[in-house]
Amino acid sequence: MTKEHAYTSRIAWTGNRGEGTRTYRGYDRTWDITTPGKPVIHCSNDPLLGGDPALPNPEDLLLATLSACHMLWYLHLASRAGIVVHAYTDNPEGIGESAPSGAGRFLRATLRPRIEMAAGADLTRADAIHHEIHHYCFIARSVNFPVGFEASYLER
Repeated sequence: MTKEHAYTSRIAWTGNRGEGTRTYRGYDRTWDITTPGKPVIHCSNDPLLGGDPALPNPEDLLLATLSACHMLWYLHLASRAGIVVHAYTDNPEGIGESAPSGAGRFLRATLRPRIEMAAGADLTRADAIHHEIHHYCFIARSVNFPVGFEASYLER
């Protein structure tokens, strides 16, 4: 039996320079994400589309969210399998395309976790866990593009 979960947030455009969207270049592509009880996240559009390169954009957030969900499930499944993880970092890469109309989409994403684990860990089992995560991760189960991984391991 499945169980529904509700998530809420508030998105508020902050880029009105005084005349709204009267002209295409007359407003900023910035907004805030507010989630009840959590810090505000200041965001902007992709710099290719006039955004502020110092702020996260929707594409950054999607890729980071996909990576974080994978990491959290990896840690859970590794713990359950008796694999002790000491550190986990990822440098994911998303590849997107833009059509002449301006419509864009992700074509694929590759996660590149670097995982430090206790000496003597079963590396075959540690690697197999990545293939199980797509059964659990909300985000990976929700995107419509392929997600691959290129993991590396270090024992300590």
